[in-house]
Amino acid sequence: MDLRLQEKNVFVSGSTEGIGFAVARACLAEGASVVVNGRTEEGVDAAVARLAALVPGAAVSGLAADLADAGQVRALLDRLGEVDVLVNNVGTFGVEPFLDVTDETWEHYVELNLMSGVRLSRALLPAMLERDWGRIVFVGTESAVDVPGDMVHYGATKAAALALADGLAKLTRGTGVTVNTVLGGPTWSDGVRRAVEGIAEAQGIAVTDLAASLVRPTSLVGRFLDPDEIASLVTYLASPLSAATNGAALRADGGVLAGVG
Repeated sequence: MDLRLQEKNVFVSGSTEGIGFAVARACLAEGASVVVNGRTEEGVDAAVARLAALVPGAAVSGLAADLADAGQVRALLDRLGEVDVLVNNVGTFGVEPFLDVTDETWEHYVELNLMSGVRLSRALLPAMLERDWGRIVFVGTESAVDVPGDMVHYGATKAAALALADGLAKLTRGTGVTVNTVLGGPTWSDGVRRAVEGIAEAQGIAVTDLAASLVRPTSLVGRFLDPDEIASLVTYLASPLSAATNGAALRADGGVLAGVG
């Protein structure tokens, strides 16, 4: 299927690996020009090189910035140029008892998981509305709907980002701009893989056995998702073909959210 992303300019935050990288690759494969982002120049350069090798002839570039830092976001926006599609993907997660989570940790989660999307959307949405075309896609999580007790700081900030996307969609009424969220399920991203490998090594068990034990009992697919499976839905929502979908929270969770439509 041709998603008609040729000549569209896409920015994907937090895209040097994992789901963001998969989204960048999928958009490039559809003919879009893509700017990737990570915290370090080295990471960004490596991602750009990998993408150029995976999608020969792709129009890919990168900008390094820590999107939890408002000043670095402003500097990135000064260099970014016109954006037709904004994918708010960057985020952080971690398992930690609620009573142990410090104010400093909460502030970091708010800055990265919520305020990065606020700042990028606030800067890029007006031009989309003026051009009467644009896409903002938030890469969310089922944990925004069913907040885990051992990841309250993560779930709460992702729930706020879900609310942000819902509110922004209302600002696009009657235009060619849409704002949507993809509620991903537990995904075998680079970050998850590294965490599971570390735990498996510490406990002296096989990575595959630990990964299998971590699959949610409610999962209908019975496994971790692949980043490409999230990226497919994100890329569709980034395309002109998704014009009738706006203000939606679409599940790509493998059925983890039992009883949720």
